This record gives sequence, C-alpha cells and structure tokens, in this order.
Amino acid sequence: MKQILCLSNEPWSNRLPGRTQQLVSRLRDCQVLYFFPAQSPRDMSYRKKGQKVRPNVTAYTLPPIRFPIPERYRWLFHMAWDKVAGYIREEAARKRFAEPLLWTTHPRHIHLVDRLEYGSLVYDCDRVWDGPPVHWEGSLARAADVVFAASPLLADRLSPCSPNIALLPNGFNQPLFDTNARRPDPMPGVAAPILGWAGGIREDLDLSPVLYAAQARPDWGFLLLGAVDKRNPFLPRLHKLSNVFLTGSRPASEVPDWLFRCQVLLDLPRTGQPFDEVVSPRLYEYLATGRPVVAMLWPDQVEQFADVVYGAHELDEFVTLCAHAMEEAPGLEHRRIERAGEAAWPLRAGEVERILTTAGLL
Repeated sequence: MKQILCLSNEPWSNRLPGRTQQLVSRLRDCQVLYFFPAQSPRDMSYRKKGQKVRPNVTAYTLPPIRFPIPERYRWLFHMAWDKVAGYIREEAARKRFAEPLLWTTHPRHIHLVDRLEYGSLVYDCDRVWDGPPVHWEGSLARAADVVFAASPLLADRLSPCSPNIALLPNGFNQPLFDTNARRPDPMPGVAAPILGWAGGIREDLDLSPVLYAAQARPDWGFLLLGAVDKRNPFLPRLHKLSNVFLTGSRPASEVPDWLFRCQVLLDLPRTGQPFDEVVSPRLYEYLATGRPVVAMLWPDQVEQFADVVYGAHELDEFVTLCAHAMEEAPGLEHRRIERAGEAAWPLRAGEVERILTTAGLL
C-alpha cells in the first residue's frame, strides 16, 4: 500500500471537505497521514492522538508557530520549522512510513521539504498565493516531481519553475445534486422568482449587482445563502430591502435544496481576489442543478463556460441577463448537468492517480 504524507492548508472537515481532502482521501490503495495547521497560536490539539477520519486516513493538527517569524530571524525561524518537522517525523515513524509521497499545498511547505524523508514530492496549487515571498513557491515547484495547477493561469505562472505541470481544476460533490431527488421547499409561501447566491458573504464579496438588481426589480427575490461577515459594506442597504433573504450558514447537505429552489443562480466576484481563472466548486454545484447561471465578470474577463453561463460586465447588463435567464429556451439544462458531471471529485482524483502512476510515483 502506497504511503502519503499530506501537508494540507486546511483542517480536515466532515461538513465542508476541501480540495486536498477530496483528492487524497480518494486515492486507492493509499495510507494517508493528513497534517493541517493549528487554528490559533494557543491551539494545543497536536498533543492529542491523530484522529482516524477514514479507514485509510489519519488526521493530525500540527504544533502552532506562536507568532509570524520573519525569515531574517534565522535562528527563531529554523527552530519553529524544526519543531513542526520533528512532530511530523515522529508520527510518520510511529506509523512506519518509509519514503512516502509528500503532498504539499502551500508555499510555506518548502521549509519542511528538506526536513522530512520522502520518496517523491507533489505540489498542488489551487490559488495565487500573494502573502508568502515569491521564491518560496518557486523553490517548492522546482523541487516537486509533479505540480498540479487549478487553472491555466496558475500553470503559466509556475511553468518557469517546473516542466512537470498538470492542469487539475476544482471539482464538486456530485451525489448531493441528484436532480431526481424529492426536495423540501426551504422558502414556503414565497411566490416571487428567486435568484440565489450560495457561499460565504465575505467582507470583499461584491454584492453591488444584487443591490442594484434588487432595487431595480422589487418583484424578484434574492437569496444570499452562507455565513455573513458583517463588515461587508453592502449589507446595511441590503438588510433594508424586503426582497433580499439572508439565511446564514446551512449544512452542506441542505445547500442543494436551496439551490434547486432558485430560478436563477448568481456568481459574484470578490474585490480582494482578482480574477485568476480558478473555477470554484460553487460554480460546478450551480451547473449540477441545471438552473441558469448569471455571472458578474471582471472588466476584461471572458467567461470560461460561455455556452452554459450568462456573463455580465455592467450592472444594467446583469439585470437584463437575469431576465433572459428566466425565459431561456429548453435544452441548456442538460448541457449544464453534463458539464458539471465532468468535474465530479472521483473523476478529478482518478486523473491524479493516473498522472502519478504514469510518473511512477504511485
């Protein structure tokens, strides 16, 4: 059985499993030790035993690095990473890991590469990392046997550092979106057509299209599904509108019920996250419902799914396309479902397995 040491950037979650979790836990005939960062400087969870979260996966919290240590403070910097690496080595030895595949997900993992024993190295890049120094990611990509990139732009960005880059877009949990399932109505008594967004209402989420459309079309209802960051500047005005519904966070198992309740689904940009071509799992979930999707795009952005998604660049155009989406001719529903089906996580994991096996890493 192949052994994998996974250094994840996100905690293990049974409620909202992320990209790394979805991929590594689906690799066949593999034993996985899944390490993720402490959630605060005072998080002492690393003192507990690893938790067996799947028959083949054990999850561990890493020792916290108590405060950001600039690289120029070499002694403190190396001491902190030595502690983290020592913890991983001890747990790997306890599980009798020998020359495992080392799966990394963040530029900072370059500081563990030379401190751990492994047989091969993978770097999975799913976003643009603006915080860490550029040379961290460049060094990690150069050291990796295979680099997975979640978008063509990320692949181009890393291409000077590695000749072994494979495009691996995000995926989604397809079984939750069975179009034949009988679903409860989460908005009984609401007769207006519903246009919905599903995802965190972050501080930098651009809600101006929703505000503009809700004011222009009071006969439409607008659903904002997800945890709310009260610092978002559009929320005070949206709260005053009777046709805007903020539900807060809902369990992942309920999200499909809300999405199927909508006549149109909305994809909105984040002002603090310029367009980088990474398709979010949310968009695949939208497509899996078959419902029309209207996306608000950046000024020079070209919609990647132009055959199944309406792309607007101006607020007036956004409202117009929402109206067109409600009246679209039959036929696109099945095409959207097919496009989503191509992104199911088992298929993405199968592609990972094929590439790593071909490269002799699995």
